[in-house]
Amino acid sequence: RRIHTLYVSPLKALAVDIARNLETPVREMDLPISLETRTGDTPAARRQRQRHNPPDILLTTPEQIALLLSHSDASQMFGELRYVILDEMHSLVASKRGDLLALGLARLAKLSPSMRQIGLSATVADPDHLRRSLIPQEPNTDQKATLIMGEAGPSPNVSVLASENHVPWSGHMANHAMPDVLNAITAAKMTLVFVNTRRQAEIVFQSLWAINDENLPIALHHGSLAIEQRRKVESAMATGRLRAVICTSTLDLGIDWGDVDLVIHIGAPKGASRLMQRIGRSNHRFDEPSRALLVPSNRFEVLECEAARDATMRGALDGEEPRIGGLDVLAQHVLGMACSQPFDPVDLYNEIVSTQPYADLPWGDYEKIVDFVASGGYALRAYDQFRRIVKTPEGAYRLAHPKEAQRYRLNIGTIVEAPMIKIRLVRQGRIRPSRAGQSIPRGGRVLGEMEEYFIDQLRPGDTFAFGGEVVRFEGMRETECWVSRSADEDPMVPAYQGGKFPLSTFLAERVRDLIANESEWGRLPQPVSEWLGIQKWRSIIPDAKSLLVETFPRSDKHYLVCYPFDGRLAHQSLGMLLTKRLERAGAKPMGFVATEYALAVWGLNNMSTLNMAELFDEDMLGDDLDAWLADSSLMKRTFRNCAIIAGLIERRFPGKEKSGRQMTISSDLIYDVLLEHQPEHILLSAAWNDAASGFLDIARLGALLKRIKDHIVVKPLDRVSPLAVPVLLHIGKEPVYGEASESLLREASDDLIEEATRLV
Repeated sequence: RRIHTLYVSPLKALAVDIARNLETPVREMDLPISLETRTGDTPAARRQRQRHNPPDILLTTPEQIALLLSHSDASQMFGELRYVILDEMHSLVASKRGDLLALGLARLAKLSPSMRQIGLSATVADPDHLRRSLIPQEPNTDQKATLIMGEAGPSPNVSVLASENHVPWSGHMANHAMPDVLNAITAAKMTLVFVNTRRQAEIVFQSLWAINDENLPIALHHGSLAIEQRRKVESAMATGRLRAVICTSTLDLGIDWGDVDLVIHIGAPKGASRLMQRIGRSNHRFDEPSRALLVPSNRFEVLECEAARDATMRGALDGEEPRIGGLDVLAQHVLGMACSQPFDPVDLYNEIVSTQPYADLPWGDYEKIVDFVASGGYALRAYDQFRRIVKTPEGAYRLAHPKEAQRYRLNIGTIVEAPMIKIRLVRQGRIRPSRAGQSIPRGGRVLGEMEEYFIDQLRPGDTFAFGGEVVRFEGMRETECWVSRSADEDPMVPAYQGGKFPLSTFLAERVRDLIANESEWGRLPQPVSEWLGIQKWRSIIPDAKSLLVETFPRSDKHYLVCYPFDGRLAHQSLGMLLTKRLERAGAKPMGFVATEYALAVWGLNNMSTLNMAELFDEDMLGDDLDAWLADSSLMKRTFRNCAIIAGLIERRFPGKEKSGRQMTISSDLIYDVLLEHQPEHILLSAAWNDAASGFLDIARLGALLKRIKDHIVVKPLDRVSPLAVPVLLHIGKEPVYGEASESLLREASDDLIEEATRLV
């Protein structure tokens, strides 16, 4: 048997949901069609059986396609593939997962030339970009798939919950609004409550449960929970046994639960397309408008939520620039193709450049990638562990040893998560002694996984919120964290890495327009419109194209605060580079803090007399950027991720897994060797590209500096302004240190607000 149709989803939950929706009509019509899912959650025995006896329809993810293509029988499995359906395609093509998928689709097209690809997306600003992704690209041509547009449904019904009495100046949890959120859940039949991070999901769940006097059935769903718990929640929601689910992006794509009649979004959505996706989970029917309630956490988020609501009502979406394929992903693919069968380098190159992400890949870079997979590059050529493929007398490349295939399959994928520790709920009863000598209760079921660095901070007896309940840390046993249930009313909340979304460029522009247009302030809640009014009286409201820079003294320190409204990543990069320039200018900066909307730098000397045009000049992206990167740990961190994806550093070995510390030490040693002996190494280039487009957002920062050139408005003040209060409240929470070693300021919000709003 061979696969007839391949359905590809960006989310495991979506693949399972689609399978559930297909099984019913297939069973009711007694059709001779078999269908199954294959994700990372699928048991190993079933995955093994699927290779030899595949279903007619396989619902899977990009990683599983790469895994199946690495076997020698891939041509048998996919030789008569008729259709590939790519669901929520916009989210697949915008990341390294999309690069891996594009390379896999090119190989599938070679195995089954008559295969037809179908892409589905309801929230894409540039359909032509996706159309090119579905058609093999040829030099000097513009090949596009056929575009079929569905009829637009009813306009969504979106409202913003913001009190006329109190809107916080800062914060991200919206605790003040939890009673209103619970009232909305009570009034609806079934509600999805979206948040942007797993940490926020845990906090919102605990806050709602604490005031849930009617004991409404409310559940929690995020990616760190055990699969059994996630599937239990999904099943309960699908059958109508829940009134609400607090969830993250694990449920924001394509989940079809018709009884969901309300979507609540806690905090600002950060992107119009993301909000549209999440809103679409309510009233998932052709003839009914989706209904959503946005709950801003602070005053700036009120502005962002209003801008996002306007964009949604007009059907406007974020635009995504086509990405250039990652070189580390390409290295992984080259090794995967060698696992399947020996490959001719020219044939494989032609296959690779037929994909959109790699259409412009130079032959020289491809040669470097093949050489890297074969030897690690000349700086690492002497080490046998980096010799994974060898060249045959006929000029083809094959695996250096069969064990390389097993190592490849254990480490496949492009998602590099922080090292995870299993959280196991202990049973009461028999006690087992741990290696460290302390007594630990007998282990029970696994609740999920938590990042290693958070567990390292815990001591026996500490409590934390996880999976919707409070647990007590009992200790570690090998690679597992053992916990028991606790009634502690003040637990810690896990801080997950990498969970924040950056503010989209499209939405940032709309926020700037809203602030600059005073005629729009009347529709804002009174505390927010008054806040902007006092800012206009005390300082300046900049127009949409200008950058306001305020300077003022406070508590024996001097502050420079600017408001680019260009997202946290671009602001962090700007802050790092500004700090270096301020050090050279003698301002003695102590540190800076960046939010989605503003950047604050503080130091020992007055900054109001500095030449702001020179300070914010575009040339900071030259030598200043190189000098900062040379001194920072960012490149090492980025290199580690690239090295893991490229297979240079392995996360898993047969029967064991490396700890986060082991991987960091390995990658740091290799980074130092390459930087000294082969600075032009292809993985160093890959790491720089990743840092520029991801952690640093250099393209967006460059556009920001270009936009504000000759449009900088400087306002010296005698004290803090209303717009500056929210960013100053972040000082001490997420500081980035500058030149001075003195302790950072920890501001009291009441004092700041009083100072910013008093009339004299």
